[in-house]
Amino acid sequence: MLINYVPILIFTVVAIGLVAVIVVLSELLGKKKHFPSKDMPYECGMDPIGDARHRYTVRFYVIAMFFIVFDIEAIFFFPWAVVFKSLGWFGFWEMLVFIGIISVGLVYVWGKGALEWE
Repeated sequence: MLINYVPILIFTVVAIGLVAVIVVLSELLGKKKHFPSKDMPYECGMDPIGDARHRYTVRFYVIAMFFIVFDIEAIFFFPWAVVFKSLGWFGFWEMLVFIGIISVGLVYVWGKGALEWE
């Protein structure tokens, strides 16, 4: 039974060995010159302005989570639209219930002011 896993074991050993060889060769053959400009963060060819480690407000993350939730809602429309005719009226009413639940969530979030940026 374990003989079936021998190719996977060989592949894993070869992959790990190849990674080790590449890392060692990079360390041995790579250039070791350090310049102050190498240690600076790269920002599209411009000199960095300010500190890169500033904090984002919680509102930014809340908006991002809402975007993900409502984006996933839109993803559910595509498979439903593909099989719409085969689902019949049952599928239509189920999707209306789904849209209703998501709409209630959107109205609640909007009413709480979570979508206001300022």
